[in-house]
Amino acid sequence: MLATIANVVVLLVALIHVYILVLEMFLWDKPKGMKAFNLTPEFAAQTKVLAANQGLYNGFLAAGLFWGVALGPAGFAVKVFFLLCVLVAGLYGAATASKRILFVQAVPATLGLVLLFLSR
Repeated sequence: MLATIANVVVLLVALIHVYILVLEMFLWDKPKGMKAFNLTPEFAAQTKVLAANQGLYNGFLAAGLFWGVALGPAGFAVKVFFLLCVLVAGLYGAATASKRILFVQAVPATLGLVLLFLSR
């Protein structure tokens, strides 16, 4: 039962990163993207290519988490690795960009890690 809950949290973290990918790659200079990241139209236009690159990396994090879940019990190390990547990215983002990132990325990743280890 705990393993199922852990996998649900891992999948939620993956979905968060798919959403971030969409915001950064496709909606960065649109009203929804600018609102999400508190951007001016000028700044969004100037940084659109950089944001798309960031979005791609978030997509890789999501893909790794989906892969780990798809592997079943054999995916434990894959899930741990990618959740640690999300955690580090969340901590760095919270320290350098926005404290909100701590709650959007780091806290869910930490919860996923704790649940994964408790489910073993």
